[in-house]
Amino acid sequence: MIVMTNLIRVLPIELIRKRISNRFVRSFLYYVPYVTLAVMTFPAITQASGSTLAGALAFIIGIAGAWFGLGLLPEALICCAVVLAVQFLM
Repeated sequence: MIVMTNLIRVLPIELIRKRISNRFVRSFLYYVPYVTLAVMTFPAITQASGSTLAGALAFIIGIAGAWFGLGLLPEALICCAVVLAVQFLM
């Protein structure tokens, strides 16, 4: 297990020693952390409250807030308020 884990980490470094010039590969590698974070957090967003509707509404409002440039703390507070309001009304 140690060999396989280290092989996955070391092999790309050993095989790719020069700067990556391919535009597609560079853009792909640029977005990998964002996609990984989204894939890990999206199920938690919709299932953490116990209500898929509340999670989905908070997600949509969170996207809208991010689009308009809200910071992380206001986003979190607004999304929590949306989940509480939807669960209170249901």
